[in-house]
Amino acid sequence: MKPKKIPMRMCLGCSEMKPKKELLRVVKSPEGEISLDFVGKKNGRGAYICRSTECYEKARKSRRFEKTFSCKIEESVYEVMADELRSETENS
Repeated sequence: MKPKKIPMRMCLGCSEMKPKKELLRVVKSPEGEISLDFVGKKNGRGAYICRSTECYEKARKSRRFEKTFSCKIEESVYEVMADELRSETENS
């Protein structure tokens, strides 16, 4: 029996390849709404970041989310994502 393949994804912040389960998915829905996907099941285009505020800030500063999703992201969307990430890291 072959060992099960672990899906790897690249973090937008630190550009490291990590197992998909360790990363947090950021998704752009078909309607164009951008949000964090903690369970990884939402419909839409996904990108991944580490579950740390440092990686989130790096990706935000270098506009990696905008490049990945090919759209302008409002400051209010970034604030909501930052708040969700902070509350998620505090709870774990």
